Amino acid sequence: MNAFRRDFLKLAGSGLVGAATTAVITPGASAEKKSSMTRTKAENAFSVKTFGALGDGKTIDTPSVNRAIEAASAAGGGIVRFPAGVYACYSIHLKSNVALYLEDGATILAASVPPEGTTSGGYDAAEPNAPWEHYQDYGHNHWHNSLIWGENIHNVAILGSGLIWGKGLSRGVGREKPRADAPGVGNKAIALKNCYNVIFRDFSILQGGHFGIWAAGVDNLTIDNLKIDTNRDGMDIDCCRNVRISNCSVNSPWDDGICPKSSYALGYARATENVTITNCYVTGAYELGTMLDGTWKRLPANTRVPRTGRIKCGTESNGGFKNITISNCVFDGCRGFALESVDGALLEDITFTGITMRDCTNTPMFLRLGSRMRGPAGVPVGTLKRIIISNVVSYNSASQFTGGGIISGIPGHPIEDVKINDVYVHYRGNPESESIKGTPPEDEQKYPEPRMFGPLPAQGFFVRHVKNIEFTNVEVACDEPDSRPVFWLNDVDEADFFRIKSPKKQKLSIFNLQSVQDFRVSASRGVKDTEREKTDQEEL
Repeated sequence: MNAFRRDFLKLAGSGLVGAATTAVITPGASAEKKSSMTRTKAENAFSVKTFGALGDGKTIDTPSVNRAIEAASAAGGGIVRFPAGVYACYSIHLKSNVALYLEDGATILAASVPPEGTTSGGYDAAEPNAPWEHYQDYGHNHWHNSLIWGENIHNVAILGSGLIWGKGLSRGVGREKPRADAPGVGNKAIALKNCYNVIFRDFSILQGGHFGIWAAGVDNLTIDNLKIDTNRDGMDIDCCRNVRISNCSVNSPWDDGICPKSSYALGYARATENVTITNCYVTGAYELGTMLDGTWKRLPANTRVPRTGRIKCGTESNGGFKNITISNCVFDGCRGFALESVDGALLEDITFTGITMRDCTNTPMFLRLGSRMRGPAGVPVGTLKRIIISNVVSYNSASQFTGGGIISGIPGHPIEDVKINDVYVHYRGNPESESIKGTPPEDEQKYPEPRMFGPLPAQGFFVRHVKNIEFTNVEVACDEPDSRPVFWLNDVDEADFFRIKSPKKQKLSIFNLQSVQDFRVSASRGVKDTEREKTDQEEL
């Protein structure tokens, strides 16, 4: 098989459309056709070294890389190749109909920021985004101050088994060095705005800055078989439609792993919708870089690292989340799954199924409808409804809040239509459970995290301001004695429990009911079949 045909088949197998206009020679092709093929190959495969890149890890290769991309774009599309080497770069500009191909041994290295006082060099300046900037954090408001970025482009891809190393990128503002808002500083590995038909496949990201990937307003986005080992967010999918994330591994101890968002960064509210996340591994348990190099060094137990590393919809939640399915994923040594609508978003029609979770650092499942309302004035409180959580195993959770889940709306705005079935949750227990009493604060406008309510009066599931919830085939297990009820319900209308198993050998109440209507439990151990049309205060 000749080299051209092999390269073509690689791209065809990746599903890339429009990256290269190539032809496949059939046996017995005429000399004229072979000559035509040779010209096509030369016109549509562009090596950055041909345009002057050295790949020595020291020379700034950005001008050569951008010239290669410009040439491919001018030719109507093509493949920009990075042969083995280390290409120190500042901002690389993606173009329509162009694919970057990182060959084995190729690294795009985010170069160090020029010294203070330098008048040239460094990453592209952060473009203005007024008047929307105060509705989300700094990193969400700018795209150009990135290692690789594209705006208003289509039919673009980054492929190959090489590495993107954000060594010179900032992790954010505040005390971070270098500060993301300083001149010449970049703070994202890859940033896209208002694009369509995008494919990221097979490469790795090490130390990706504030975001390894930030895609905002991107439609028809495929992210497949990436390995991301980073010190902030792995990938943020913001205001995007028709997204497929599959077969990815993300180690992100300091922030979220895979994070759909719907911010106001585009200047209007746009939903993230029609998203599948499948066959992925997320963790916050390992030292930076050790997932990629295969040493898998766990963070020491006494290090002050949040071990976030999870899948989360939110926190930015202006436009909404619709039609999202998360399946066949593994959570390891990280925070639990989170669904959060706190800025007016409609968060609807979500499934979370076929999940294993081990050593969660906080509550395995967190559903929060709040009213932070960081966005334009006058927007009503959002919704959180039609959620199915099924076939989930969570083992050895270290949560000091609840071992299963927190499902909490706010007064007058309940979470609605939730089904939780075939779920097993095991946690270590809370030695201070005897002292946990009373009703937690509402904190309607607070940043949403399981810790926001402080100690909770439930060891299994805390359920407040909810309408129509069902638990079927759910077991809660605990290592250490815990005196709290397994389920704590407040302001709940329509609650069904069927075949519930509670921690064994513990004398405790299974249910604490406060202002609950239309309650029913049946075929459950430790509690008799019971129905209540209405109860103000009762323990079962």
